[in-house]
Amino acid sequence: MNDSLAAKIFEAGKSAGATFVEIFEEETRSSSLGLKDSQIDTATAGTEYGVGVRLLYGTEVLYGFTSDDSEESLLKLVKSLAFGRIASMEGGVGSVAKPLEIAPEKRVCDYNGAAFKDPRILGQAAKQDFLFRADKAARAFSDKVAQVGASISDVCTSIHLLNSEGLNLKMNRARLRTNVMVTATDGSERLTTHEAPGALGGYEILDNYSPEKLGEMCADRVVRLLDAGYIDGGEMPVVMGNGFGGVIFHEACGHPLESESVRRNASPFCGKLGTAIGQPCLTAIDDGTLDGVWGSLKYDDEGHPVERTVLIENGILKSYMSDRVGATEIGVPLTGSARRESYKYAPVSRMRNTFIAPGKDSLEQMIASVDHGLYAARMAGGSVNPATGEFNFAVDEGYEIVNGKIGKRVRGASLIGKGHEIMPRISMVGSDFEMAAGVCGASSGHVPVTVGQPSIKVDKILVGGR
Repeated sequence: MNDSLAAKIFEAGKSAGATFVEIFEEETRSSSLGLKDSQIDTATAGTEYGVGVRLLYGTEVLYGFTSDDSEESLLKLVKSLAFGRIASMEGGVGSVAKPLEIAPEKRVCDYNGAAFKDPRILGQAAKQDFLFRADKAARAFSDKVAQVGASISDVCTSIHLLNSEGLNLKMNRARLRTNVMVTATDGSERLTTHEAPGALGGYEILDNYSPEKLGEMCADRVVRLLDAGYIDGGEMPVVMGNGFGGVIFHEACGHPLESESVRRNASPFCGKLGTAIGQPCLTAIDDGTLDGVWGSLKYDDEGHPVERTVLIENGILKSYMSDRVGATEIGVPLTGSARRESYKYAPVSRMRNTFIAPGKDSLEQMIASVDHGLYAARMAGGSVNPATGEFNFAVDEGYEIVNGKIGKRVRGASLIGKGHEIMPRISMVGSDFEMAAGVCGASSGHVPVTVGQPSIKVDKILVGGR
């Protein structure tokens, strides 16, 4: 995107009455290599390019995109977006009193450039050894292991973001994620579990993970699950494990704390800033500044610097996560939370790395405080209604708690409730903090996010059983 063309796009949007014009140019190269049944099963690679243009009329958003970056195409896109506005303007298209100047560009890189091993240069072959080692370790763990799948995916993105307020920002992003999935059988049924860590950067990230450990961890978990019984459902205390256990907070409370939900009055936390929504042991944070973490970035997709946003502090609701439109509508500061999957989406407020902060309790203390309940050591997927906070999540690894001690392993359990009702019931927060990579889907597409928490105790939650 050269300065001359950008200026013409801004002038076209401004002359059509837009209060703000934004250009989001993106090129993304992605690749993935997958293994199944001890052989390479899939190999994909591709490049996607396009330009998105956003016009704001106050807080009304008009957005369009194209893969044709010619001047004719982009100016036509602007006119198409603003057609209704132009038709309603007295005298038709106006003129910009002063030509808009394009500021000198600024370049940023989200990952550690000095250590970066570029997937675009090293190619798919660099992934093979890791995949085969994970497969071998899982299969060697037990003869009950029936199938192993493993994959490594990487994405390298270059973005040029300009707006009519003078922003001229070029961003380079790269992420890599591996996934190991193990299926075991006892002859009568088959069960599956997986691990999928990820981080910012290129192939240097693989040095941080042991394929043997990932394979053995999955195999151990799923083989033991074959011998598990079922839990009787009902309301009971639940101790939730660290790491991916934070997915419930992400879904049931994180989404309703995004300004996109709040501005639409589709959140149970509307108008609750400054009020207690949890016990003093609860502090929750969304932090986009963590070095090398999967959901981190230097600037959001509107070009605002990211920050560490304290959402809940000692049980008090302190902040929402906001983008430009949401911050304007509900009157809160910008938090650098505007995100989008690609140039095909307009940005809205989204989570980055969202977690419950560490506390002072131990897992042993939590277990000991429960007469009869569930220890949800590891969570799986689920569903949530952001407007109401209602959620239903499966427990991937669970144990009964009987008389303050961990009892038999159970499967088929699920946790059911409403996020804003569960928060006040968190009475103990551990110090064993961990984070886990994930992908979050919402109105601006799928974006990389991290969830996390230490072990926590929820005094009462509905547990679904067999």
